[in-house]
Amino acid sequence: MFQHYVTFDVTLDRERLDPKGDASAESLFSGDAEAIVREAFYEAIGNPEGRAERRAARGLISTGSTGRLINLILDNPDLLGQTVPVKFALDDDVDSFFRGLILRDVPEQNRRLNDLQISYIDRLEADGRVSYELSDYLFFGSASRDAEMAGINGALMGSIFTLFVCIAIAFPLGVATAVYLEEIAPKNRWTEIIEININNLAAVPSVVFGIMGLAVFIMFFGIPRSIPLVGGIVLALMTLPTIIISSRAAIRAVPPSIRDAALGVGASKMQTIFHHVLPLAMPGMLTGTIVGMAQALGETAPLLMIGMVAFIVDIPGGITDPSTVLPVQIYMWADYSERMFIAKTSAAIIVLLAFLITMNAAAILLRKKLERRW
Repeated sequence: MFQHYVTFDVTLDRERLDPKGDASAESLFSGDAEAIVREAFYEAIGNPEGRAERRAARGLISTGSTGRLINLILDNPDLLGQTVPVKFALDDDVDSFFRGLILRDVPEQNRRLNDLQISYIDRLEADGRVSYELSDYLFFGSASRDAEMAGINGALMGSIFTLFVCIAIAFPLGVATAVYLEEIAPKNRWTEIIEININNLAAVPSVVFGIMGLAVFIMFFGIPRSIPLVGGIVLALMTLPTIIISSRAAIRAVPPSIRDAALGVGASKMQTIFHHVLPLAMPGMLTGTIVGMAQALGETAPLLMIGMVAFIVDIPGGITDPSTVLPVQIYMWADYSERMFIAKTSAAIIVLLAFLITMNAAAILLRKKLERRW
């Protein structure tokens, strides 16, 4: 996903930017970074005079320009005291103008950019300050109300933590259940009831698992909303039937002669299961698990029910930090009216599809690599 940037020289005044003198985030955020960016931009477009002219100029660059400048200094404190060219994102309306979505021949009162702002844009373009590049905000930014600053970093990390919890619960529990039902449990009425319920759970709508998670884990146990821990538990419960069914099919595919040979040389039942049957069935189990994880990665409804639709600016650092996930982020962006959110929604969908295709391709390759022919 590409967007438009503007580059101009900024004088990084040490006294104004770093009042405490330690180049820390606290010091930089307490400085005059916003005023410095604004003054440098005014100079780049010809030092407009008058309140109306300056207000028109301020609306051309992203409101997140201050944070971009501070992050630049945090990454390289030696820049303090120098004059350096810095690249800032242009506002969503300016980006729409360059894309032809806002037309200059439309009457001024009917468009989002006035004639003065368009004249400033023309001057920046004539000076060669405007560039059209791959959006770094898309992959390194997080949730934002400003379309030009919004990114998927926070949602992507939330998805990773949620899938980690999901696989940590669903895989061992699903494999253990499959082994018990296929190799250990007696064939009676109770095991038949359990098998029927597992097959029925595989057809339950995912939103039902979300309602259960809301009622049990959040309202009854009091676990905080919007954290990957709850999301992972809910997705694990939703994925369990898929893993159990595929794992049982993989165990049944192991020839009875393997069991008979192991038992014939003196192996116990447990040794036969864990030393012979389980290793041979593992490729099919892993394939089913990866397919189940791919399904969980694309789920939105159960996570909406447990509050992972919240607006989370900070990037989560663990399974107990508030977060959202990639499908929910796409759902939220699709509701916004700004034009750039449409492009970023499309880009996020492509990223999600790439993950899903990668996981399904990994399942196919793993099955082909590890499968045995009898």
